[in-house]
Amino acid sequence: MSGGPRAPVVTSGLEVFLAERVPAFEGRRLGLIANAAAVDTQLASAARRIAAEKRLTLAALFGPEHGVSGGAQDMIAVSGERDGARGLPVHSLYGDSEASLRPAPAMLDGIDVLVADLQDVGSRYYTFAATIAMALEEIGPRGGRVVVLDRPNPIGGTRVEGPGLDPAMRSFVGHIEVPIRHGLTMGELVTAHARRLGLDGALEVVPMRGWRRWMDFEATGLPWIPPSPNMPTVETAVVYPGACLVEATNLSEGRGTTRPFEWIGAPWLDGERLRSELEKEGLPGVAFRPIAFVPQFQKWAGRACGGVALHVTSRETFLPVRTGVALLAAAKRLAPRDFAWRQEPYEFVSDRPAIDLLTGSAAVREGIEAGAPLRVLTAGWDEAERAWDVARREHFLYS
Repeated sequence: MSGGPRAPVVTSGLEVFLAERVPAFEGRRLGLIANAAAVDTQLASAARRIAAEKRLTLAALFGPEHGVSGGAQDMIAVSGERDGARGLPVHSLYGDSEASLRPAPAMLDGIDVLVADLQDVGSRYYTFAATIAMALEEIGPRGGRVVVLDRPNPIGGTRVEGPGLDPAMRSFVGHIEVPIRHGLTMGELVTAHARRLGLDGALEVVPMRGWRRWMDFEATGLPWIPPSPNMPTVETAVVYPGACLVEATNLSEGRGTTRPFEWIGAPWLDGERLRSELEKEGLPGVAFRPIAFVPQFQKWAGRACGGVALHVTSRETFLPVRTGVALLAAAKRLAPRDFAWRQEPYEFVSDRPAIDLLTGSAAVREGIEAGAPLRVLTAGWDEAERAWDVARREHFLYS
């Protein structure tokens, strides 16, 4: 006998807000930063739910990277979105310039509170936290507020990994100074940023109910809605903290396939040799399978690529950032004449290499170029991770 869907054990910040916090916002004009992943347990959107609440006034929608609809590909300017259901103004916070990443003063005219409901994936370079942080930096000094409706960190809140961020590498993919895998929820992450800037008085977080730091996303019972086009599953989020580094190279990170960030390769790579190189590293919680694939768009579109598929065998022991660095180093060793770092501007930055923006300094790039082993490439990470694991606890909203 089969039962129906299991009731969620976690209540999202959106549903807590609607159940408990509405009276506090009567008479305020709200702007909503959200996309397709901002839904309740019945899959009704945050925009629909908030607009239907008669005591609230929803005045405008704001879209992060990929837009309110969530359909635009990465690094594609979003403009001209419409809110057909309600006729609200829709403002893009991801246009064709670095200035477009912040709400312009005209967008904030008549807005008292920006409500933000965005699903993070637990990595420093996923841009939604930067969008909320920049909105806070703009509306806070004007006397306005940001209210974050919290959602789970889909890769859990117990583990941290990776190097910190050199302030010289601050960018849209490194706006908040935390390690690559930060181990915080969106609400905790923005709180840490607000406290550093003295803007915590302009920030409110509506916490979830029932979330625990050990939880994988599946344990929450909440529906997984892809927060961006190439984040289709929770498994994608698990590998993303390391596999995103591939964006800074001429390797395909699997965009244009059914397994973005889980399939890595290029036309000039041999999957068997790459697997062999990676297995020498003894990386925990992951197995590598030689594959061939043909991306349908973006890098190497229409070209047969050799490479590996990442199979996470234990989320508890898997080290995605170290795995990503090992993968780049192995590709460079196997094909030193073909492997190359991204030269094009990356998230509106052209004066620093994309790999440095992602890793947070020049150290990983310079080490890979010098042929350094993985233990050298990650030297100092253990100490930095231990320090952050202690420091982040002052921002915890959940046990």
